[in-house]
Amino acid sequence: MTIIVELKNVTKAYANKTVLDNVSLQVNQGEILALIGPNGSGKSTILKIMAFLENISSGEVKFQDEILSSKNTEKLRMQSTLVFQKTTLFAASVYDNVVYGLKIRKVPKNMHDEAVKEALRIVKLEDFENRPARKLSGGEQQRVAIARALILKTKLLLLDEPTANLDPKNSQIIEDVISTVNRELKTTIVIATHNMFQAKALPTRIALIEEGKITEVGLPADVFGKLSRNLASFAAVDNRFSGKAQLTAEGTSLVDIGNGVLVEVTAQKQGETSIFISPQDIILCRTAIQSSARNEFKGEIVEITDSDSVVKLKVDVGKVFAVQITKKSFKEMALNLGSDVYIAFKASSVNVF
Repeated sequence: MTIIVELKNVTKAYANKTVLDNVSLQVNQGEILALIGPNGSGKSTILKIMAFLENISSGEVKFQDEILSSKNTEKLRMQSTLVFQKTTLFAASVYDNVVYGLKIRKVPKNMHDEAVKEALRIVKLEDFENRPARKLSGGEQQRVAIARALILKTKLLLLDEPTANLDPKNSQIIEDVISTVNRELKTTIVIATHNMFQAKALPTRIALIEEGKITEVGLPADVFGKLSRNLASFAAVDNRFSGKAQLTAEGTSLVDIGNGVLVEVTAQKQGETSIFISPQDIILCRTAIQSSARNEFKGEIVEITDSDSVVKLKVDVGKVFAVQITKKSFKEMALNLGSDVYIAFKASSVNVF
């Protein structure tokens, strides 16, 4: 695996405040890496360092095996571009905004039209060239900003909260654009995001950041599947409950999460405990379930959300559990709001922290 950019033991401090504390992180060529963490955790600072816009206090930054120094900063800066969270466009046409970088880099004028057209095609703004950029919607302006970055054809694209404050429709378009850029142009992308659904579905890998430190790096399925304590501390995640645990005679524990709902877990715990069950690990049926699952509850569907190839349900069994099933299963079981159902999951599927 080729490493395109690497931070080694990087610390960044402003006066007496340390923003990044001994951070080491590798970004692999061709991947989408998501940086997730609470506000002030250091995500934006990492992006600025990777864009060679921010100096480090100590440590080392490498771009394709070339160590960053005062002598090569300008050269390396040409290989990376950052789209900030707050879009700033010129009071000019979309064309003039997108072509600006080519003019700065003195790209021959006869290459401008085709390059602008291609960049706008990728961000799904065909035929927007002559529109006033500042009169576009927030989502459209963000796509212009991305097009302005794409036209430079840098090896590394950095996006700081690209869908913040956008409606779901525009957010989905931006996410589709990011996937297209990565797939078609083979551009390596690092994205800082608060959107947990985005962090689950979009990136190749995830890096968790908390108080200026990288606490975990891994595949989205692994990070969200086990719901580490670090992720749980700031993420809004389904099926996370707290309650009081008691040991059983069988060597397991029962966690009372309230309203008469007792969840059996394999871990031996006593006292206040938090648990997490992935929606994908929960079985849903119309009738009582015949299985080895140690946890089974009868409930009622109280919410239905259609999402691409799956349907997300919320089932009230005294506590509300999120469940994910295929559209085919949803149709075959003829489910609706208010339907009585059973859910089940194994004690070994419950993460305890």
